[in-house]
Amino acid sequence: MRRRSNSSLLASVACACVLTLAAPASARADGDDTAFTNLIALVSQRLALAEPVARWKWAHQEPVTDAPREDALLKHVGDKARAAQVDPEFARQFFRDQIEASKDVQNALFANWRALKAAPEGAPPDLAKDTRPKLDRLTESLVSALARVEPIRHGDDCPMRLAESVARWKHLTRYDSSMNAPLAHALSHVCASGGVGAVG
Repeated sequence: MRRRSNSSLLASVACACVLTLAAPASARADGDDTAFTNLIALVSQRLALAEPVARWKWAHQEPVTDAPREDALLKHVGDKARAAQVDPEFARQFFRDQIEASKDVQNALFANWRALKAAPEGAPPDLAKDTRPKLDRLTESLVSALARVEPIRHGDDCPMRLAESVARWKHLTRYDSSMNAPLAHALSHVCASGGVGAVG
């Protein structure tokens, strides 16, 4: 993953924030895919935080996998989902996908840094004080976004509608194509039938 890819991803995330803030708070089951767009933007913001997390772990010689924290997150989102009237198992599966997609990015970065025999430049952001609070805020926003997706995720056309929403989002943002696989992984259980249509 090259340095310019990180810049492209940050630009995409900035655009995603605008889309999220500008979008209405709810989606209807009549073809309005605002709920998907909001979710894609939030998922992309979360994926962007994989890079500072990886930098911190690399600098502190910590492994990518943090099983206790992952387990705690999944328990937390299950509790939050019940309060938000979201199926807890759906929420846990969705966040398992977020964790694994983030680890995909982190592992790719670690592999790149090992191959280059060079650590990334500059001190990483403080994981506890800076990056994790951002992740925690995104968790709250993502649970709310799942509640908006719940009414439309069971439709037969859900995978294609989700794919079309991803395609529109890529068109509207300066999207980094190296994130195709992690993004598809992160969205793979949004639809009850699974899959993300024709996402490339």
